[in-house]
This record gives sequence, C-alpha cells and structure tokens, in this order.
Amino acid sequence: MSDGAIERVLSEPASRNEVPGVVAAAVRPDGEIYEGAFGRRDISKPEAMTTDTVFWIASMTKAMVSTAAMQLVEQGKVTLDQDLGTILPALAKPQVLEGWDESGAPRLRPARAAVTLRRLLTHTAGFSYELWNPDIVRYLEHAGLPGITSCENRALTTPLIADPGTRWEYGINIDFVGKMVEALSGKRLDAYLAEHLFAPLGMSETTFRIRPDQRPRLAAMHARAADDTLTPIAFEIPQEPEFHMGGGGLYGTAGDYLAFCRMILGGGELGGARVLRPETVALMMQNHMGPLNVTKLATSAPAATNDAEFFPGMVKKWGLGFMISTEGVPGRRAAHSLTWAGLANTYFWIDPASRVAGVILTQILPFADAKVLGLYDAFETEVYRVARPTRAA
Repeated sequence: MSDGAIERVLSEPASRNEVPGVVAAAVRPDGEIYEGAFGRRDISKPEAMTTDTVFWIASMTKAMVSTAAMQLVEQGKVTLDQDLGTILPALAKPQVLEGWDESGAPRLRPARAAVTLRRLLTHTAGFSYELWNPDIVRYLEHAGLPGITSCENRALTTPLIADPGTRWEYGINIDFVGKMVEALSGKRLDAYLAEHLFAPLGMSETTFRIRPDQRPRLAAMHARAADDTLTPIAFEIPQEPEFHMGGGGLYGTAGDYLAFCRMILGGGELGGARVLRPETVALMMQNHMGPLNVTKLATSAPAATNDAEFFPGMVKKWGLGFMISTEGVPGRRAAHSLTWAGLANTYFWIDPASRVAGVILTQILPFADAKVLGLYDAFETEVYRVARPTRAA
C-alpha cells in the first residue's frame, strides 16, 4: 500500500542526506499497512535502497532469542526463576564489581542472589554493556578483554555491576540466554533459531552469517560526525564467531522482522505456524521487573551511542523480551505497547491494543540519532493516521 504523506516523511530526509537511506514498514496481523524504501544503501554510491535491503538489526535480535527461551520454558526444560548456574557454569558463582582499590584493581564480591532467566530477560541480572557503563569500560581495559561485538567468549567474563534483582541495567544478559538455549537444545543458536523460529515464520533473510546472495543487498554502516555529515565506515559482526551473539548478532530485512511482529500480534501464530502458545505471548507482554523501572542510558562510548531514553517522563517496564510503554502516546501507539531497537538506529514497535506493528531501519552510528528518532516518530504518526486503529475499551 502506498501513501503520499508517509512517503514524504521518509523520502525528504533521504533526499537531504540527513539519512543515507531508510526502509520502513508497518503491518496488522492480517497483512501490510505500508512498506517503502528511500535513499541509498551507501551514501557514497548510487545503488538505491530497496525493501529487501539487509541490515544489521543488532539488539532487535534480543526479542527473538527471548522467544526461543520461552519455547524452552513451554517445554519444561527451564523455569523463569531457577538458578541458571546449574545449566551454565559461568553463572554459578557470579561476582559483583564494587569498585576499585588504591592500586586500580577491581574489588569483587559474591553476588547476593542468583542469575535467573527472568532476570536475564528483563535486564535485571546485574550485567552491563561497556557502551553505557564506564566501570565495564575500565574492567575490560584492566582485564584485557574484548568488547561484546567481538563475539569472543572472553567478552562474557565481565562481573555484575549490581546484585541480581536490584536494578535495571542494560547489558549482555541475552547473550547468556543464547548460551542457555544452546545448552538445553544441544544446537548452536543459529541452527536452533533457523529451525524453530525463522523457518516456521518464513523469515528466510534473517541470519547471523551474511549469505553471498545477501551481500549485494547489504546496507553500509555510516558514522555521523558532529557537523551532521555522514561517512560510510567498515563494520561487520564476525562471520566465524566463537559464539552467536544472542544480544545483537542478527542481520535481516524489514519484511522478516515484521513477520516476527505479526506472530506476536497473533498470539504466537502466523500463517498457520504456531511457535508459542497464546498464554506464553500474553506472559511476555507483562511487567516482569516488579517495582524496578527502565532508566536512561548514559553513554560511555560517544562514537557508538548517544545518551538514549525513549519517552522521557514516562514509566517504562520490561517484559520477557521487550520494553513496555506504560502510557499511550497521543496519535500513536497505545499503552502497553512493546518496543526496542538496535545500535545502528533500527527500531520496532508492537501495539497489541491497536493491532499494529512497525519497523524502521537505517545503518547509522552513534545510536539514538536525533534525525532518525524524529523520522521514527513521524513515520509512526503517519502509520496510525492511515491505520485508524480501533482500540478495545
């Protein structure tokens, strides 16, 4: 379906080189509301952006790996609240970073609670990312460890920065969920997801390893400078990783991601293929962090991310795989919508009340790019104008 107002919203920033290119799409459970592509895959080359362009979707991976974990919960192979140290030895004796001694060495102590699947899925297990925690930056330097996008197992040997269950801290949690999926299924994460999620949902373009037929359709990564100019940069997730990064390693297309979103809107089913029970999907949409709240992400790596906070002033919660907006946004998503994003400025939302989901994809660093966020807001507003959703009382 085409719509002139949506196309203007998306095409004008690309024509002004405010973004190199963009793909955006929105759906209802029964099909498409809109899909379009504008600009170029690489701002320095003439090839046009197309709707089948392949993007690094980064942390949009998390919702899919969380879904895989919930399949195993359904099968009785793991519970939300058991100590995962019995499954993953790396989680058996977690240590908390309390600070630094006079010599500059880290001060560690045993954690006062267990790492559980519920805590990993809600980012309340105590793990952090170096992108938003200067103590983890310092720890990586002290220990000589690589960052998480290296996909080296050593990158997962950082301590907790808070006791499990005591605060929301965005971090490497879903990488451990991916490791758990592998341990319980006996399959590598790529193989498990391909068999139990991607194939049933027809997501043929979603992969950790970029196929030869996808490379010509791969969007280039771009860096935004302080003067707002964009420059293509070399960037790729390791194609022969030590571990598949469950927190952010996938590449895919807008169409594939919307198939996943439609499955969530459909209560775990799409096109006759059921990957989750309706009651499991309903459980995933609920707050599982209790009185804790999602907080602002303050950057410790300005080249990779700006400070980031969605809907400032609104209380945000986390379900089993998604951030939950506790209030509606006038003219846009309803209360209790699900959402998250990827580091290279890729974003999605799922609105169960309005029965609408959308995705917008670019390839720009740093994260939380002001121009892309403005484009995201404008696109969502136009989608709801077109969709005119009828919400339950």
